[in-house]
Amino acid sequence: MLFEEIIEIIDPEPHDAALNMAIDEALLNAASSPILRVYHWIRPSVSFGYFGRFDSVAAAWPGRETVRRWTGGGVVPHGEDITYTLIVPRGLPFFRHSAAESYRMIHEEIAADLSRAGRAVSVAAQSGGRVSDACFENPVAFDLLAGGRKIAGAAQRRTRSGLLHQGSIRGVGMDPCFSKGMAGVFAPEAARRGLNEQEMEMAQALAAQKYATEAWLRKF
Repeated sequence: MLFEEIIEIIDPEPHDAALNMAIDEALLNAASSPILRVYHWIRPSVSFGYFGRFDSVAAAWPGRETVRRWTGGGVVPHGEDITYTLIVPRGLPFFRHSAAESYRMIHEEIAADLSRAGRAVSVAAQSGGRVSDACFENPVAFDLLAGGRKIAGAAQRRTRSGLLHQGSIRGVGMDPCFSKGMAGVFAPEAARRGLNEQEMEMAQALAAQKYATEAWLRKF
């Protein structure tokens, strides 16, 4: 496992796309221990990587709530996936791993857990050819595959506060109940809690001032 213990944020209430991104950033800014958050979307949404183009995403996904992530990567539809965020404070040894290495280690833990549950899952050894801007059509090294198809991908960002790893898991045979025990994938001990008032206030401000704004959506 990656950590001795982890904080599991219990967040069963679905949020809009901007607030989901803002909550992740608020948690990162104040993190002093590893944090896992599994979350839900109030309506079908689509997120796209930091350097993505809003106009092309909006045209490809009409009618979906759209948000630019703080992390990189491609276009990810949300609503039926398991969406999670793993946060690692800067002072922890895990933070010193390279982006590729930390990506691999996180996905290997998820793959091992799914394999123990009887699912045939593997970790991609290398990147495939680029097909489109859609994240799940472009497997890269250390993504998770089932039957040759990508079922899990993620994107990362490193700041002065720590590592932000935002991931999505989907695919045939995926059990939604997997998310309820996901903290145990990364650490043997988990302290469970909800979002506190200060975190929500910070997130709501970030959503209003950043993630929900036209300036952020059309940044590039």
